Amino acid sequence: MATAAAAHTIEPPAGGRMKERKNVGRLLSLCTTFLLACAWLPSVASPGIDDRLRALMAEHGTVGLAVVVVRDNAVVHRSSLGWKDLEREIPLDEDDVFRIASISKSFAATAVMQLVEQGRLSLDDDAGDLIGFPVRNPAYPDRPITLRMLMNHTSSITDGTHYGSLDVIDPRTGGAWRDSYADRAPGERYEYSNLGYNMVGAIVERASGERFDAYVRRHVLEPLGLYGGHLVDALDEGRFARLYRWREDQGFVRSDQAYLPLGPRLDTHVIGKDAPVFSPTGGLKISAADLATWMLVHMNHGTWNGVRIISAEHARAMQSPTVTIDATSAYGLGLRTERALLPGVELTGHTGSAYGLYSSMFFDVEKKYGFVVITNGTRDMRVRDEVNGALHEHFITGAGSLPPEE
Repeated sequence: MATAAAAHTIEPPAGGRMKERKNVGRLLSLCTTFLLACAWLPSVASPGIDDRLRALMAEHGTVGLAVVVVRDNAVVHRSSLGWKDLEREIPLDEDDVFRIASISKSFAATAVMQLVEQGRLSLDDDAGDLIGFPVRNPAYPDRPITLRMLMNHTSSITDGTHYGSLDVIDPRTGGAWRDSYADRAPGERYEYSNLGYNMVGAIVERASGERFDAYVRRHVLEPLGLYGGHLVDALDEGRFARLYRWREDQGFVRSDQAYLPLGPRLDTHVIGKDAPVFSPTGGLKISAADLATWMLVHMNHGTWNGVRIISAEHARAMQSPTVTIDATSAYGLGLRTERALLPGVELTGHTGSAYGLYSSMFFDVEKKYGFVVITNGTRDMRVRDEVNGALHEHFITGAGSLPPEE
């Protein structure tokens, strides 16, 4: 039976219905009122930690916050605080779905590892051979760019002006494809590349013969019983946690483009070319609770609840550092190690940020604990790190004898 500390609770701020604000001054006043309200909300489910989380939300000006804590390989706490829909004052619920941004890369990388295990791909394959057009840095035409380099951000491929289409890097289009490359040799050093992961999605399509969204749904999400996916059209719009950017002159502005359906674009989808429409680099939609299950899968080297998604060998390969990012972090394959999030503690996982959302999923594979933290809008992204610190202090370094949630 779940303890009080492990239970889920939502207590929205008191007050009447929010009305449409067209005047900038009135909107800023509204945001201030909202933040103050968050600060004094009472806590029912977990008096210590939820009060602290609400205080952090108020301090940093945060719309909604979802957290899940895993300890001893089991969920011990969930909180959904603040708003799912700020304009309509709909409180956040634990089943609400977020576009989690770059944590999505771990799903794309897992799909690749499945295909590697099936012998359809090799991490050292030439990316050009896999994607169907030449992938060569024009300054280093004799240096192959491999699938592994796409996955660990050492390909020398940059995001350039945009990364939502493969046309920007396909020399057959006759465009400025050279602008997608940095002036350094492939494999030389790390530079984060969203375009590289959209290319990974296209490679998954060509190797599997399935649309990227369908492949991930059928071979990754459904076997684990997880609700979500890359295709907005197939999901319940009523479960979407709306995302908000903070603008100094406007307050919180809703980012509806985060959940735009594809509609007729699906009818003309070309396998291996149009995968970026699903944003393999950042477009997965999933709840915090289901993302915690995903974290448990990787915490347990590719298996959870009797279901194996990838081999332990390939799960370890995803987590193992392949390239240094900076003095405190390194990147594996769709996951990274981080020593700056919690001073003196090394964790594995990923962050995400897009459309006003900030997300993180980090875990200790040996000690079997981890945290999922997602906010759908904030004035200060530091809230994500501070929430992780508060959860670690409350549940790990100051842990009591809470039993796991049932």
